[in-house]
Amino acid sequence: MAEVTEEKVEVEVKVKEPKEPLFSKKNKKLLTDPLADNNPITIQVLGICSALAITAQLKPSIVMAISVIFVLGIGNVVISLMRNIIPSKIRIIVQLVVVAALVIVVDQVLKAFAYTLSKELSVFIGLIITNCIIMGRFEAFALGNGPWKSFLDGIGNAAGYGVLLIIVAFFRELLGSGTLFGAKVLGDPIEKTGLYAFGYENNGFMVLAPMALITVGIIIWIQRSRNKALIEDH
Repeated sequence: MAEVTEEKVEVEVKVKEPKEPLFSKKNKKLLTDPLADNNPITIQVLGICSALAITAQLKPSIVMAISVIFVLGIGNVVISLMRNIIPSKIRIIVQLVVVAALVIVVDQVLKAFAYTLSKELSVFIGLIITNCIIMGRFEAFALGNGPWKSFLDGIGNAAGYGVLLIIVAFFRELLGSGTLFGAKVLGDPIEKTGLYAFGYENNGFMVLAPMALITVGIIIWIQRSRNKALIEDH
């Protein structure tokens, strides 16, 4: 009697995992975390130089914030798309080329449509190339994640950087010059109208670079006072 051997063929059924929504909870955190508990300036202590240098007025701070959002958002996507073909030995050079190309685009647009503001920002637009926030996100996130997540991470971190610039610039221009966007909002200090009629005087120290550092320090103190988890143990 012949023995019949039955061969069991295992059929692997691949169950497709549901695609993660574009704005899932995890993806939303990439946008919101840098605005608060993981701010690149107040928590990661990155990008301090430009925060000190250009925040004497509100307008250049907003332009710088928009510029960094563009460069980091697009740059993260480009690096993410190229991450599997970039040789590790030259990845820093490739990252610098990508960010330099985007900064040139920003610089040319500013010169074409806002030449005066471009001259006011001068070298600081070019220094976006060496901004440690941008290079840090390329290395820490874009090289290991897909384009969409990298885009959200770039926009979130750049927005967190920009929001702090705008907050610092708001108080420095208002208290230091009595203006916002160059318009007098506290009155005329020469004709003594508005608050100046009651003896108020502009604080000239606010427009100096040390006051930017003090203002950032106050924001860091307020942030850590509200969230004790951010206080580092020594």
